[in-house]
Amino acid sequence: MSRLAQTDGLTDIQQEILSTVRSFVDKEIIPVAHELEHKDEYPTDIVEGLKELGIFGLMIPEEYGGLGESLLTYALTVEEIARGWMSVSGIINTHFIVAYMLKQHGTEEQKEYFLPRMATGEVRGAFSMSEPGLGSDVSAIRTKAVRDGDDYVINGQKMWLTNGGTSNLVAVLCRTDEGQPEGAAPHKSMTTFLIEKEPGFGPNPKVKGLTVPGKIEKMGYKGVDTTELILEDVKIPSHRVLGGRSGRGFYQMMDGVEVGRVNVAARGCGVAQRAFELGIAYAQQRQTFGKPIAQHQAIQFKLSEMATKVEAAHALMVNAARKKDSGQRNDLEAGMAKYLASEYCKEVVEDAFRIHGGYGFSKEYEIERLYREAPMLLIGEGTAEIQKMIIGRRLLEEYRIQG
Repeated sequence: MSRLAQTDGLTDIQQEILSTVRSFVDKEIIPVAHELEHKDEYPTDIVEGLKELGIFGLMIPEEYGGLGESLLTYALTVEEIARGWMSVSGIINTHFIVAYMLKQHGTEEQKEYFLPRMATGEVRGAFSMSEPGLGSDVSAIRTKAVRDGDDYVINGQKMWLTNGGTSNLVAVLCRTDEGQPEGAAPHKSMTTFLIEKEPGFGPNPKVKGLTVPGKIEKMGYKGVDTTELILEDVKIPSHRVLGGRSGRGFYQMMDGVEVGRVNVAARGCGVAQRAFELGIAYAQQRQTFGKPIAQHQAIQFKLSEMATKVEAAHALMVNAARKKDSGQRNDLEAGMAKYLASEYCKEVVEDAFRIHGGYGFSKEYEIERLYREAPMLLIGEGTAEIQKMIIGRRLLEEYRIQG
């Protein structure tokens, strides 16, 4: 283990899991990430390896075939995986959010049906909240589900599904106005549906009216598929409403996004740590004016700032995970961790890029990939501005003046 970003108080089992994952990252991910990323190729062999390690079931309870580990263990695992290649951590994250939502909010029948197969990776999840015209304004969702006997009929278009093509289970947030008085708050009229589908692109052979058009071309975050989801008169049985009751979808999704923000913070920590490793290694190899550039004070200042940011982001991420594991509300801590880790990740990556000089602009060097990946963390699971709104509101709750 490197000296940076250590975590005190871990159990022997947690340390063993993280040591195994780090070894897997060093041997199976880092050596192939460069080639796969530039080809925008899905990391099939890596995913199969993670299945064998049990990572897809890391937080799924033991009674459903998982390892029953904590959010902290999961976040530290994600940090290690993102250090190797952030796209792989994205494949895990969306699956994990759906599994978490099922564990927390699903009916017993839904848990027994999905979770054991999710623990093995046989069922892999994606979740769908965003749409082309709404961004962070979840209350503006237009995809609508209308009750039709024992079924719901869904029409709409969803956007930015990570694992949209490769998944076979999608948690989709829709508007359902049943049972709500006219003028009711929008968040009370939303429902999460569990849609089983076949992996792949185009019209889905298993679900009539459901189409995944194809991969969205991205600047970075390649390898993992990011897609749209089109629903035209898609019929879903009522027993596939998450939790069995309509109108709870907003709260279920926000609970999932809250732990997802800890995950994004962990990804930021992992990418920043890798950028630091690349920067400090290159600074000791590259020579100017007769000595390694690491011996120049300007570079030492950069390295010290980078290392401090890696440590600070890691500490906030660990704190947010531990707060959630304790059963306490952690939206303030998760927002702070996600905000700081993503911003610091961008800054550490850019400083490592600067240390590499002209070579940082070359596709032959790993830092070029990190430079394209870091911006995704600034918007994933809520922009910096959204995090500041969450943080500000919570601070005003905590520090409200009485009288």
